[in-house]
Amino acid sequence: MISKNLVKYINSLELKKNRTKEKVFVAEGPKVVADLMKRYEVKRLIATTDWFTENKIHPEDGDAIVTEEELRKISFLQHPQKVMALFTIPNPSTNGCPYNNNLCLALDTVQDPGNLGTIIRIADWFGISTIYCSKETADAYNPKVVQATMGSIARVNIIYTDLKAFIDSLPSDTPIYGTALDGEDIYNTPLTQNGIIIMGNEGNGISSDILQRVKHKILIPCYQQQKGIDSLNVAVATAVTCAEFKRRSI
Repeated sequence: MISKNLVKYINSLELKKNRTKEKVFVAEGPKVVADLMKRYEVKRLIATTDWFTENKIHPEDGDAIVTEEELRKISFLQHPQKVMALFTIPNPSTNGCPYNNNLCLALDTVQDPGNLGTIIRIADWFGISTIYCSKETADAYNPKVVQATMGSIARVNIIYTDLKAFIDSLPSDTPIYGTALDGEDIYNTPLTQNGIIIMGNEGNGISSDILQRVKHKILIPCYQQQKGIDSLNVAVATAVTCAEFKRRSI
């Protein structure tokens, strides 16, 4: 049986201010929860009897055994899957990761939670372990973001920072790439195995302050001859860009 207070508490975690205050985020579904349990501290498990039995986990104080109907009432998903877990948001100091001369992503005000979650999943797929996010980028611990990562948030370091200050602090020979409509065709441009790839806002692209710091502007060419489409979704563009960088490194 799930209490009204717990229902209210879980619902409150949909808002960033409450997640920040409580230092807690929500994850749902067997795969996502299992992946996150390997990295994050579990504060509370809310799951069906079947899930506890299948995973050989004994409910502890604070955990809740619920029916599928009860889970539907508190879930952020359209089709909840047996388990919801509350995890501790790590301190920035323990979640941080300085630039290590590998290939990394930087996101300049990517605001859609679905896009951010998909980009985290893309980074994981292509072996990119760190994403630097501007402070205006969507919160990585938003339930929609966490779900869209499908567990990849457990394997990718997400660092919120002042992107201008971060880029300015890098060694002068660090390759800085950015997607731009006046960039060079990515398929004809020399690419390195290290550096920072900057992806911009869904509607406005990379901001002018950040674009000034880009050393190599790149463009994914459009093969549609007719007018009507002028850009790719940022998550799709990230996937294409990462694929080309990794293809060159083989």
